[in-house]
Amino acid sequence: MDLADLPTADHTRWSLPLRLAAPLAVAMALWVYTVSATDTSHLGDFGLVGALPAVFWVALASLTAGFWVCVRDPLRANGWALAYTVGLIVIERATQALVYPTPLYSWAWKHDAVIEHLLTAGGLERGDQLGDMAVYDQWPGFFAAQAALVKLTGVENAAMYMAWWPLVSSLMLLAPLLLIYRTFTQDRRLIWTAVWLFQVANWVGQDYFSPQSLALALCLGVIAVVLRRGERPGRGRRGRQAVWTALLVPLITAIVISHQLTPVMLVAGLGVLLVTRRYRDWTLLITLLLVFLAWNLTASLPFLREAVPEMVDSFGDVGHNLETGYGSTPTGTGPVIVSWVSRLLSASVLLLALTGVLRRRVLRHRARPLLLLGAVPLLMLVANDYGSEMIFRVLLFMLPGACFFAAAALLPDVRPLASEPGGHGAPRSVSGLRAVLPGVALLALTAAFVPSYSGKDRLSYFPPQEVALVRQVFDRAPEGSLVVAAHRNYPLAYASYWNVRHYWFLDDAKSHVEDILKDPATTLARDMASVEPPGRAYFLLTQGQIANSEMNGMLTGEQLRSIESSVAASPLFQQVGRNSAGVVYELRPTDGTDSTEGTEGTDGTDGTDGTDSSDKTAGPGSSARRTP
Repeated sequence: MDLADLPTADHTRWSLPLRLAAPLAVAMALWVYTVSATDTSHLGDFGLVGALPAVFWVALASLTAGFWVCVRDPLRANGWALAYTVGLIVIERATQALVYPTPLYSWAWKHDAVIEHLLTAGGLERGDQLGDMAVYDQWPGFFAAQAALVKLTGVENAAMYMAWWPLVSSLMLLAPLLLIYRTFTQDRRLIWTAVWLFQVANWVGQDYFSPQSLALALCLGVIAVVLRRGERPGRGRRGRQAVWTALLVPLITAIVISHQLTPVMLVAGLGVLLVTRRYRDWTLLITLLLVFLAWNLTASLPFLREAVPEMVDSFGDVGHNLETGYGSTPTGTGPVIVSWVSRLLSASVLLLALTGVLRRRVLRHRARPLLLLGAVPLLMLVANDYGSEMIFRVLLFMLPGACFFAAAALLPDVRPLASEPGGHGAPRSVSGLRAVLPGVALLALTAAFVPSYSGKDRLSYFPPQEVALVRQVFDRAPEGSLVVAAHRNYPLAYASYWNVRHYWFLDDAKSHVEDILKDPATTLARDMASVEPPGRAYFLLTQGQIANSEMNGMLTGEQLRSIESSVAASPLFQQVGRNSAGVVYELRPTDGTDSTEGTEGTDGTDGTDGTDSSDKTAGPGSSARRTP
């Protein structure tokens, strides 16, 4: 038999998939190495950015380059773009969960405390029982769902999984974003580039363990259904519209009972869609308004009674609503650079979006509803400052529309549909600088996400020693106790908030902070003297408080340490805990009783600075309540 008669192997069949998979495989392999090689024990002013090895940036470049090569071909299957996008989300949102042994963000720990309260109390409580924290019992949707999940899974508390919530919440956004973008274009390049841009532009940290993250996903889900199924009612369509409205009622109810701002944004979004000729069904908007009013006039009415006067005063004061407030001024080289990188990232995406709107006339006409949805959040700047966070929430709700038009500006040739004027079939692939320069811009935006998102991890990360020290305080604190700290930026800051009071003196008037600086021990002792037995009064200072104060332009680390030194030298206080992450002092009882039990440091060091502690116990130990 002649060897020439044998069939030749088809090498081209596998060469293309291998070329497409190679950058993704390299990126993920380098990322796995990065996770194992990153040391987060000593974070600097650049947060996680300063701790990442150089190979992380190689991984990110490989991933972005592979995505851009993959997405350039308009006929490429969606599976490759999906794989690269999921890879991006994993690298962006799972890195912190793997390199840090404890969850980030004091607000996430606060939400864990709310869930613990629901599990402990067994139900919701009134404002006169919980004070300022009652607002969480008046919008309990997210917390009740998480409490049910804790009981269903049998985990100790929500802190066991909340570090992974940014990854989960980001993956939840994929489906609604794809549905929204596919409503206005069949160009796969435009769809996937817009999704990619959304992920890298969403740096503001609203994906953490919070009601906002879940409410945003539900809100985009409602918008996606309305855009795809909510056309102007006609003959034979009203029945289908009623079915879709009924299916959406559970979603909008979950939004209303979980978050204060998202329902308002959804009302504005549905309202602006009604000004277009394409969407004229008022049923869903009326249903949303009824659910919204019913909840706010019943369950959340106590909070609104107190909040409405302030909301009325701030209405129309755009300058005030744009302010970020005291304690939000980046201070130091790292925080200032990180702040400017995040601003440039957002400004670049918005500038690209404006360019896309101006340059893509056909797309601007076809995607007008998405353009309106991207612009309407700006109206909220007139309404309220939302605790000095409104500008960040406005940016968050603008991103779906802005990223769509920003992607259109990056791509050299966009055809919303094959049948659009001037189009004959699929969009053409391009080469040369027209392909390279947008890819470089995409890489720059992707790289800018990292410092924007994790550049402040020095104040967001709480090491296990800090968690253990704070837990020691609340395990030993009797009901009616008071915990005084410089700032609320520490883990478990709201633990046992239903029976332990909290006071953060940097939230107080500036004149009182100055009084504390002049005579720390005496002033703090006077502030703490109102605690009645069996309650105790504790002063807590941790590295999370110091990092937040230094990086946000409040007190310097030296000033906070001088306060601690004054307390340590005062006979009014006794040290009851210390480790490498902080220190705890207790105000000595006026009745002369000693409460020095449990003063051993939580890292094994002697909390009494060399005095004999052989007769001291470990404190009351672990209580029935769930604590991380």
